[in-house]
Amino acid sequence: MTVISPTPIPALTVPADPRADVAGYLGRLGLERPARPDVAWLFAAHRAHRECIPYDTLEIHLERPTTVDPVESIARIVGGGGGYCFHLNGAFGTLLACLGYEVTRHVGDVRGPGPDEDAPGLDINHQVLVVRCEGETWFVDPGLVDAPHEPMPLRAGVSQQGPFTYRLEPWAARAGGWRFIHDVRGVFSSMVFAPEPVSIEAFAAAHRHLSTSPDSGFVRKLTFGRQDERGVDMLRGRVLERLDAAGRTSRILDSQGEWFAVLADVFGLRLPGVDRDARARLWARVSAAHEQWVAAQTDQVA
Repeated sequence: MTVISPTPIPALTVPADPRADVAGYLGRLGLERPARPDVAWLFAAHRAHRECIPYDTLEIHLERPTTVDPVESIARIVGGGGGYCFHLNGAFGTLLACLGYEVTRHVGDVRGPGPDEDAPGLDINHQVLVVRCEGETWFVDPGLVDAPHEPMPLRAGVSQQGPFTYRLEPWAARAGGWRFIHDVRGVFSSMVFAPEPVSIEAFAAAHRHLSTSPDSGFVRKLTFGRQDERGVDMLRGRVLERLDAAGRTSRILDSQGEWFAVLADVFGLRLPGVDRDARARLWARVSAAHEQWVAAQTDQVA
């Protein structure tokens, strides 16, 4: 099947960075360095990233400022942490470049259902990776909270991954752009991204807004996600969810001890650098946001 490439893509590729702890990153993924940059290793690394390294907005709620510097994000991953798209895709893109892959970064816009879903503009809230390997072009994205588990060929079509169905199609509002359409049960509806490669600095302003603005959903609610081949686990505030072929299950975590145990057991976050006082403050913040959410749900029902 022919790869759709409506417009030429300028040669602005992600650079290899000698500061990156490649060995530590591979150790976190449980992978050996590839003999060459091939598709088989790309798939293995994408799956390992989704299964080993959680999506989270934790640093915001611990009030520990971060940047979009991929080397900083790699150090946090090597130390046992995670991050959200600007961190995870920023880090993964640099890892791939250090291993010889041809990678470009693209600005993206994650969208929910509603009238704005077809808007022609683009509000930067996501980083997308595109990888060219073995004659194919791939949509690569371990930085979305619940999709996808494996790379997808960057061409119009459907991808069945475990219990979820994803789709890619050209973005009608932007020549050369693409739209990723989520499974109907996903936490968002779609994501569009532009065809032009950009440098990592293109995400700095959006990161500052998402991580500091009172209007940001990242600031209002603490979110975790980790995906395996059978489904996805998510923790939003104090609500733990599992979505797989059997459907959706959820429960509310009632105690600080239970909440931190879930972080360790389900999401692999043991938080060695977070002391007792910081944990208490974090739990109080999460609980206050949860009570506000419950009150809002009650008001809607009433």
